[in-house]
Amino acid sequence: MTAFGLIVVDKPIGPSSHDVVEIVRAGTGESKVGHAGTLDPRASGVLVLCLGRATRLSEYLSSSIKEYQAQVRFGKATETYDSEGKPTLESGKVPSARQIEEVLESFRGEILQVPPPYSAVKLKGKKAYELAREGQQVALAPRTVTIFTLKVLDYRPPELTLRVECSAGTYIRSLANDLGEALSTGAYLTALRRVKAGPFGLADSIDLLTLESAMSNGSWSQYLRPAAEALPDLPAISLADPELERIRNGLAIPSEENSHGLAKALAPSGELAAILEAAGDANEWRPRKVFLA
Repeated sequence: MTAFGLIVVDKPIGPSSHDVVEIVRAGTGESKVGHAGTLDPRASGVLVLCLGRATRLSEYLSSSIKEYQAQVRFGKATETYDSEGKPTLESGKVPSARQIEEVLESFRGEILQVPPPYSAVKLKGKKAYELAREGQQVALAPRTVTIFTLKVLDYRPPELTLRVECSAGTYIRSLANDLGEALSTGAYLTALRRVKAGPFGLADSIDLLTLESAMSNGSWSQYLRPAAEALPDLPAISLADPELERIRNGLAIPSEENSHGLAKALAPSGELAAILEAAGDANEWRPRKVFLA
């Protein structure tokens, strides 16, 4: 039977997000597997995988808030904004805890951020890191991101550990580099762990080795989470069989007066049947994405 649900993996350092997708695709026999927000190979932590029809949920999960624990080292800057790149500045200077706290305030809230030159952002039809590796100058446009939480967890100079809660599309490597520039010391990212992606945290995840073992003996489905868990903030509408039939056929069902926004429709079995959109003027829910054919 085709899988329909989510697997939350605690990705180790080393494999790329695409590597993990391929491992799960081969291990489960499910051809449709996608991730909901990439993690760099040098980063670890929560990677949400969507299987089967649940791949159509990735747009909602990819745009969700992410939370990280990041380690930043002061005194040097690199071309990649992490420990892999060549140094571009070596000051040997470290800021005081007070200086760090004063600067952090300017990075909280809605800010403009320039992605790292060594990133997957497309420029001239190529990924930025491909151009950078060719020796070309990479000038990426700034983008608006939101830093909801930026808190010092530990500071043992030159190493700073931060908790960062941010919008999708935020580059923690850029944040590290920009902190170093603001403090005139230089800084780069030395470690990154994603501790939460949307509604899923580390407690919800399974480490990759355990998952691979389960895939090898055919017991991996124990880690498949219901697709409806991807949308905890949407109101749930439980469908009776006649309503489910209408939704399957692309037809609207009645809604309460003044209904608005999106809702998740659940089949009598509890399975995610569809994402609905309110047509308030007509007092009805219209199917936006249907998962149960």
